[in-house]
Parts: sequence; C-alpha cells; structure tokens
Amino acid sequence: MMPDHHTKLDRMRRHMEALGVPAGTAAPPAWRLLWRLGVRATPPLFMPALPLALCLGGFFAAFWGLVMWFGFRVWPQDASPARAIAASLVVGAVFGGLMALHFRRVARRHRLPSWQEYQAPPDHD
Repeated sequence: MMPDHHTKLDRMRRHMEALGVPAGTAAPPAWRLLWRLGVRATPPLFMPALPLALCLGGFFAAFWGLVMWFGFRVWPQDASPARAIAASLVVGAVFGGLMALHFRRVARRHRLPSWQEYQAPPDHD
C-alpha cells in the first residue's frame, strides 16, 4: 500500500537527513508552507529541471521586482515598468536556473527517481 502524501513527505525528510542532504534542500521553506496549506507539491529534489526553474525563477522574479520597486526604489526614477519587469525576469531566470541546477545535482548524486517512483523507506523505529 502506498503511503499518503504527508507520510511520504515525513519519510522522505528522514531519508534525506540520513543521506546528509540539508533540511533546507530536502524541504525548502516555501514547500513546507505549501504542504502545511494542504497543497500536494512535489519536493524540489524530485521535480524535473525546467518546471523547477520556472517555479523558482517566477516566484523570485516577482518577489525581487516588487522589493526593488517598492521597498528600495533602486530603479531609476525614469525607469519604465516594462524595463523593471524585464530586469526582474532576467534575474528570476538566472536564479531559477542556478537553483534548478543545484537541486538536480543533489538529486543525481543520490540517484533519486521521480516523486511518483520514489519509495520512501519505512521508519525503523
């Protein structure tokens, strides 16, 4: 019998800890929030590179752009919204690509399959 999503996540976290994968890599804060909200999001170590890059890059671009525009006002006063959006998208693409590369390298190092194929080892309590 296949464990439910919550049980599988708990087992995955313990398995990654046993492999020496940092908790922030196995279960980043944004994913923990999604899981707490009931979203059955695939852990980033088990996601394909392109969807992972788009997800991470998109959120980072939006966050970074808003913080730079409203928080620090680092954009030149005459900067158009289109220019600010383009800069945010470039920064988001770089961030998303680098983070996806990091997660995929860790997954490859530990020979992790897709989330659907992953059989989290049962607890040995």
